[in-house]
Amino acid sequence: MTPIALALLGLVLGAGLGALAVWLGVRRAASRTASQVIARQQLGEILGPLTAAVVVVSADDTVLAASTFAKACGLARGSSLGPSVVVEALARARQAQRAEGLDLRLPAGPASPAVQLEVRVVPLSNGAAVVVGEDRSADLRFSETRRDFVANITHELKTPIGAITLLAEAADAAADDPDAVHSFLGKLSKEARRLNELVSQIIALSRLQAEDPLLAARTVDVTAIIDAAVARCREIAHAGGISLSVAAEPGLSVIGDAEELETAVTNLVQNAVAYSEPGARVAVSSVATDGRVEIRVSDNGIGISEADQKRIFERFYRVDAGRSRASGGTGLGLSIVKHVAHAHGGEVTVWSRLGHGSTFTLRLPASQEGAPA
Repeated sequence: MTPIALALLGLVLGAGLGALAVWLGVRRAASRTASQVIARQQLGEILGPLTAAVVVVSADDTVLAASTFAKACGLARGSSLGPSVVVEALARARQAQRAEGLDLRLPAGPASPAVQLEVRVVPLSNGAAVVVGEDRSADLRFSETRRDFVANITHELKTPIGAITLLAEAADAAADDPDAVHSFLGKLSKEARRLNELVSQIIALSRLQAEDPLLAARTVDVTAIIDAAVARCREIAHAGGISLSVAAEPGLSVIGDAEELETAVTNLVQNAVAYSEPGARVAVSSVATDGRVEIRVSDNGIGISEADQKRIFERFYRVDAGRSRASGGTGLGLSIVKHVAHAHGGEVTVWSRLGHGSTFTLRLPASQEGAPA
């Protein structure tokens, strides 16, 4: 195998170490390629498995080989480099005889999503060149999500904090009117509880994203989880004139964190109660199917439109903001359920029709007999 083949093989082995490893591999390839020739088939075999978008071009810009990802995202199109900005960067790099870098966004293709690449173009001493594109799409999405999350938290916290400030001022101004003071203090207490709930759920969501519940998992009895969740919601359901029923299949268990699973089921029950009218029914059930345990929370409440169903698991998204705030909702409950489900190797889905109610289904892998506790 020629030196450039060995260098590119180093790229394959180092691809999992990120952009730095790929870049160092390219630099090594550039320093060893004087008067070297490598078979295109051999290049293709080396580049194919790379998770980065890597393209090797000849002196006349013909693509000699490309990784599968480079072809999928459109960096290499047949025997040509795809985007014109990359071709222009390659020309500048050859003229200056040094590596050229650029950020590149490639649109979605028939079989691939849009990607954001950090591209390095490295001219080689024999006239050929290597183009390396590191996918930064996940980092960009994370940054956008974090920015949106901070903005949402700021907005959500302002509402109860502002209300508490105004109510405290109003109570102070009405010091000579005991009835008014009593009314203001009652509202103040309600806003304080709402603020406490919001902060608690923000902390819970942050903890879910930072920890893996399966690292310290144990066998969890599903019936006990359901009973505990329903018990936590019974008072608020009774106050709203809503009946709660349980039909749990005995003997079911899953592997995971009992506290997190109880929180997830509680959030589903609270959500069903909050969006049901007086006299409605909320039913919680569990069943084993195809190696999984399904926990279903059904109601005959107001239902959810198809448009809202696509967004209800987003942070701070509310189907009915007025109803949610009136019931003390934070808009984080279903997002927490989604994170708990994914962290336990499961999923949460919803079926709903306007005016006919909704059914949320939490699916989790069932524990097997003899599974480590």
